[in-house]
Formats: sequence, structure tokens, C-alpha cells
Amino acid sequence: MTEGSVTALRDGALLHLTLDRPDRRNSLSHQMIDDLVDALTGAASDDGLRAVHIRGAGDDFCAGADWVATNSGDRRPRTGDLVRRIPHTAHRLIELVATIQLPVVCSVRGWAVGLGCNLALAADFTVAAADAVFWEPFLARGFSPDSGATWLLPRLVGLARARRMLLLGEKVGGTDAVDWGLIHQAVAPADLDAAAAELLARLADGPTVAIGLTKQALHYGQHATLPQSMTQELFNLELSCRTGDFKEGLAAFSQRRPPGFTGR
Repeated sequence: MTEGSVTALRDGALLHLTLDRPDRRNSLSHQMIDDLVDALTGAASDDGLRAVHIRGAGDDFCAGADWVATNSGDRRPRTGDLVRRIPHTAHRLIELVATIQLPVVCSVRGWAVGLGCNLALAADFTVAAADAVFWEPFLARGFSPDSGATWLLPRLVGLARARRMLLLGEKVGGTDAVDWGLIHQAVAPADLDAAAAELLARLADGPTVAIGLTKQALHYGQHATLPQSMTQELFNLELSCRTGDFKEGLAAFSQRRPPGFTGR
């Protein structure tokens, strides 16, 4: 059994992050979570990037945090370890995926479990194989949910279905996940890579600043009133109207041609 790693591959304006621990269904070690946090933190300030892609090596996306390794050995963590550590690791990872001002796409094969499931739910778009499985097994293991499950699920699928997933531990297949509004798209397993690539290309060709500001406004609106959200929209509009992509969008509209956004 390996500790696993996160492989970062820069492909022009795209950053591909691969969870590379297939012998453990890409369950996340402490080091892998730290590597993801570091990679996303760096991406947030990289002006050359226009989209981020997260995927798993092998047959699965991610089987969650590696609790087996965490709880093995003779020496147990001291009291308060989870409260001190998780806000800077798993919770920081979910926060970054949800709030980074770049579009994030997850492509999911096989299992997306626990933290792995919530990682896919926090992304802007998740494309899954039709036979993929989304599962929140926290209570089946005897502990309560973390990594944003109780915030993400009710907003995506409503309280009734959130209860089914969290309290009853129901597994949701890729096709049902689309019907529920849990993810963006389900495709045949053989078509997953192509579907993710098409979506990433579309996002990378968009007005990156405006996409990031729209993502920020959507997140802000989850806990704001309508007047507060519209005020936030005004500030974002002021910023996006100062970009080169705004000028290009107007020019393309007047010239009746597709825009050629540069992300600036």
C-alpha cells in the first residue's frame, strides 16, 4: 500500500490534478490533501490558468479520507486533533474548490465516497460515468458528516434526499445523480474523458474573470438576501466591465461573430 500522491499536469490554460493512489481507490492521505490544497492555492493566483480539472487514477475517483491509516498504529492523536487539523486540510480543500475564481470540473469513475463525494459536489461541474456511485457513509462508520456534506447536499438535492444520503447512507448512481441535480452530466464510461475535455475546453474559452465573479456571486448568494446579492452583483459587474473580454464580447456581438475571449 502506498501513501499516494497528487499529480499536477499543466496543459496550456488547464490544470489537471490527478489523485494517484489506485490501490486504495484513491483514498486521500494527509499528504495528498495537503498537496491538493497547495495546488489549488497556487492556481488561485495564476493568471495563466482558465480552468481546473480533478480526476482519479484507475477505476475510481476517490474513496474519501484514509481513516484506516489515520487510526492505525499504537499512538492515538491527542484530544482535539480533528478540531485543530481538519479546518486546514479537508475543509480547506472543499472551500477552495467551491470559492476559487476558476471553474473546477471533476470527472468521476467508480466510487466517489465521503470526502471524495463532497469534493465532486463542491466542483462547479461534475461529469460522471453512468455507473459511478456517490456515497456518504459517515453514519455507517459511526461518526457524523464533515467536509461540507450537510451544507452541499440540501442545497443541491433538497432536505429529503439529503437525509436519504446522510442518515440512511443510500448510494446514488451516476444517472440518478443527474436526475437529482447532484451533478452536471452522466455519460457512458467510455465517453467520460471526451465529455470532460469538451466541457473544460468550453470553460477555458470563456471570459475567465466574469466566470470567476459569477461563481463568487453564486456562492455569496447562498447565505445572502436578494438585495444583498444584487449589491454584490453590482460590484462584480463593475469589475467585469473593465476587462478586455468585456470589450471583445461587445465587439463580437456588434460584428455578429463568436467572441474570442483571452481570459483577461
